[in-house]
Amino acid sequence: MQSKVVARFKDGSIIKGITNDFSPLKKHFHLELMDNQVIDVKVDNLKTLEIDLTELKGAFFVKDFEGNKSYDEEYGDVVIGAGRKVQVTFEDGEVIIGFALSYSPDRLGFFLVPADKKSNNERIYVINASTRKVEFL
Repeated sequence: MQSKVVARFKDGSIIKGITNDFSPLKKHFHLELMDNQVIDVKVDNLKTLEIDLTELKGAFFVKDFEGNKSYDEEYGDVVIGAGRKVQVTFEDGEVIIGFALSYSPDRLGFFLVPADKKSNNERIYVINASTRKVEFL
């Protein structure tokens, strides 16, 4: 299944593309880049990148690539069957509230479903090493 992903790196850089092979059980996935996207890569005509999850803040699975930068997330929604409500504080200070089925600090990461159904993010694979704090609400 194809998914739209915004790969957000620990260094603040962002790459947008489509993936067919993301798995939380693997440390890498492939991202087919969107047209006209400028990235800092030293290979010409590269259309697909192998992304190392350990370099990411998170993999943001989105509804569309444009999003709405002026929209303020409201995190008051209940998502049935999505797990326990958690607040994630990333190392860069960003805070996201959502629901996680299987959070464990010993794993590479975990899926988070935002507690705002109007969010452009459908789900986020949060990399544990990029978080400052994860707390259950």
